[in-house]
Amino acid sequence: MNELLVPREGEYQSYYTGYVSWVKGKDIPVLLLEQVTEIRNFYQEMGEEKSLLAYEPGKWTAKEVLGHIIDTDRIMAFRALCFARGEKASLPGFDQDQYVATADFNLIPLSALLEDFELSRKALVSLLNYLPESSYSNIGNANGFQVSVRALFHIIAGHAQHHLNVLRQKYA
Repeated sequence: MNELLVPREGEYQSYYTGYVSWVKGKDIPVLLLEQVTEIRNFYQEMGEEKSLLAYEPGKWTAKEVLGHIIDTDRIMAFRALCFARGEKASLPGFDQDQYVATADFNLIPLSALLEDFELSRKALVSLLNYLPESSYSNIGNANGFQVSVRALFHIIAGHAQHHLNVLRQKYA
């Protein structure tokens, strides 16, 4: 594990404390790829038909959760790239419910969503592997809050872990 990649207190909004604490101390590049296998195995066992179900009315389907994870990975990776390169402009937030509502994830075959997740995670790890270590502590503003590059990678991994935990609990 690279100690330079571990976020310090104050490098992320308190909302993300749970996500960061679930993965803090782990080798983030390795974990990001291990989560691909974990999520693929979970969804393959679930199957296409069950992935179209929400665990209760008003909640996303399991496919929509996977699509949301992919979208969030990409948004957080974009933020990390911007801040690693010294971006000073404030980046916007996003409405996760609107993104899911307009994405039509339920129309995409589960196998295609899983492939997309794997490809996006490989690109994410490639980005992380080629960022200068000196950029890990760079801080930028996203959605009105300060966040570091290294915190964003922890948030990505912790966010996926959060949803995987919920899926296991609700669909097991």
